[in-house]
This record gives sequence, C-alpha cells and structure tokens, in this order.
Amino acid sequence: MLHQNIPIVHLDLDLPEGQYHYAQTMMEGEIAGIFIEHKAIRTECNEVPKDGYKTIYLFLHGEGTLSLAGADYAVAPETVFLPNKAETLCIRPAPQQALHYLKIVSKLTDQDQKELAGFPSENTQAPYHAKFTDCQAYVEPIKSPNTVSRTILPNKIIPRIAMGTVQTQGPDEVGAHEHPMLEQLFLSLANNNCTVYADEAKVDLPPYALLHIPLGSRHSVSVEEGKELYYVWMDFFLDSKGEEWLKTHIIEEED
Repeated sequence: MLHQNIPIVHLDLDLPEGQYHYAQTMMEGEIAGIFIEHKAIRTECNEVPKDGYKTIYLFLHGEGTLSLAGADYAVAPETVFLPNKAETLCIRPAPQQALHYLKIVSKLTDQDQKELAGFPSENTQAPYHAKFTDCQAYVEPIKSPNTVSRTILPNKIIPRIAMGTVQTQGPDEVGAHEHPMLEQLFLSLANNNCTVYADEAKVDLPPYALLHIPLGSRHSVSVEEGKELYYVWMDFFLDSKGEEWLKTHIIEEED
C-alpha cells in the first residue's frame, strides 16, 4: 500500500505579548485514544487529572516549576514529566517567560487498566521527571555509529507507550524500516532539519513540528551535510505484544 501523504503540524512558539494562555489541538483523530495539545502559558496554570487517562508532558521552550503533592520540579527545554498519581499539577513559568509544552493524553482501555495494575509500583506511583540528555542511551542497527539515541520514556510506565530521541549530524540517515505493530509520531526539536520518507511520500521536517508516520509504511529519515537531525519518537503500540519491537534498542554499556 502506498501512502499519499505524511501528516505534519507546525508548532507556533511566538506567543504574543499580553497573551497569557494558548492551546492548539494537534493530530486530532490520527491515533485512537491519543489526544495532543501544544500549550503555552505566561502565568500559573493548574492541570486537573481525569480518571481513566494518563498524561505525558514534554517541555520544549522556556523554563518553569512544576508543583505536585507538595514537591517542586524544575523544568527547562527538553524535559519530560509524568504526574502518575491523580493529583492536580500546578505549572508555573519563570518570570517574563512563555513556557511551551506538549500535553499528550492516553485514554486507558480496560486491558490497559489490567496491565497497569501489574506494573512495578516504582513506575506508577512516583512522578517521572527527566531531562532528555540524562536518559539512557541505546544503539540500533538502522542507525549509524554517529547517532545518539536515548529512551526518554521507557515502556511499562504507561501501557503501550514509549518515547525516545534521535540525534545526529549530516550527512546521515535512519535506515528504512517498518513497524506495523505501532503508531509513531516524530516531534522535531530545536535546530532539527531533516527529511522523512514513507513509502513513496516525503516531507521536510523543520524545527518544532509534529509528524505522523503512516501506519505500516516503510519509512526512513535523512539529513544533509551541515544540518542536524534531532527529534523525539513516540511509539503507541496497538497491543502490549508489539512492545517486543523495543528489543531492537540495544543498551550501550557505560565506560
């Protein structure tokens, strides 16, 4: 099957002076049970959890502080945060700054709820908070030795979801591959300028854009000399068996 297009949405990081809150729904209806917003705030904002859902926050631009259950967490660009427990999260941008983030909400199926109950308690009780660059590195056969890949959200924290980053300098590529067991999004980060291919389609991926790899397509990524490839991959598995795909990510041994 040849896919005719690669859905892509661009994030607007220009929050006008005097505007204090902004929200843009992204990729609506693209992946069943997944709801995504690009949000920007200049003043304190409370995020109220909803039963039956899990939420991931990816902070992209600006700095701030998160308060949850009496504890504070610093956030800066390229930080991931999961509240985990169902309590109100207070997000405060730093003075005179606009804080931009993606809010990714997963609706839990009945099977997800059952599997979540069996996850290690350390994965589901305490908040998960990490800078991308502090996360576990891995290697993969489809990537060159020059590529730095990291797992920023391991699986078995939220059912059927994992996330990571890929970073390299051109000329380089991520080799062609297929994974019909999962839906995948790419979120391009600062300075990213690469090209994504899926079957017969291709699209340029500039900084701060969200792209959906067509399900089951044979896809790859290339970056030209003098340019950088740097994006977040988000894997949304159709079922937990599909997470076997993650075994292709080989943990790097530390020196």
